Amino acid sequence: MAGFERRTLASSVEAVREVYAPNSVVLDAGADFETLPPEAAEELGLLVDALDPAAYPTAWLPDDAPAQLRRYAGSDFTIGMPGDGTVVWTRQTTPPTVIAKKRAEGTPDDFLAFLLAEAFVELSLEAPEHFLPFFGESYRDLAAATPLGPNETYQLAAALFDAWVGIQTREVFEGWESDHPEIYAAWTDAGDQLVDRLETLSGDVARGDRSFTAATEYACAAVKHDLDLPAPFSALDTDAYRDHGADYAVRWAQKTFEKLAE
Repeated sequence: MAGFERRTLASSVEAVREVYAPNSVVLDAGADFETLPPEAAEELGLLVDALDPAAYPTAWLPDDAPAQLRRYAGSDFTIGMPGDGTVVWTRQTTPPTVIAKKRAEGTPDDFLAFLLAEAFVELSLEAPEHFLPFFGESYRDLAAATPLGPNETYQLAAALFDAWVGIQTREVFEGWESDHPEIYAAWTDAGDQLVDRLETLSGDVARGDRSFTAATEYACAAVKHDLDLPAPFSALDTDAYRDHGADYAVRWAQKTFEKLAE
């Protein structure tokens, strides 16, 4: 893939970076990717002070875990995973790095500003950069709690993690109407785009028009915008989920799939 270039930020986005991730490096990638290929990861190392690849116990993974997730858990320097979207960030570099993928060129400016600001806010939190360290050994419990295949379990875990992070980031965005009005407006507009589909979400699943995993992804994406969620997803938009994290998510999955099986 093509290399990286330093990204020039709009003033409104730079203002957020200075508050929430002042030491971060912001780059444009010359291509789209799910996971950076090894040669690109090596090039990234030339643009930062140090690399500190993360690794996690393979005992956390079910036997049928997707190959990409196994590689992520291993010692290889892995940036980006399926489902990460247009902007990714990592603390595996010093300083932390935010990367806008090639597809960002076709993303509306206001929405891209929100995505970049979201990355800076997430960097300021204690949240991990992927669902695997969030779930830890509970990932096997999540897989056991559902009838889903390995790829759908991955999607479900990513969605649940997105909701947990979103509960925290929205608290920041909600206070930006005066301090960062342009980003606040973009955050609000992004939420408005989700409302109509949320209203039919439960019915879509009941009719078979949308898979349960896809519906969970949609509902969990809406959490960060403080929208009203239908049951059973509303149980994820709670202080209890924020406080208890992965254990709560696993219990929610167990109860939800038990009810779906009735």
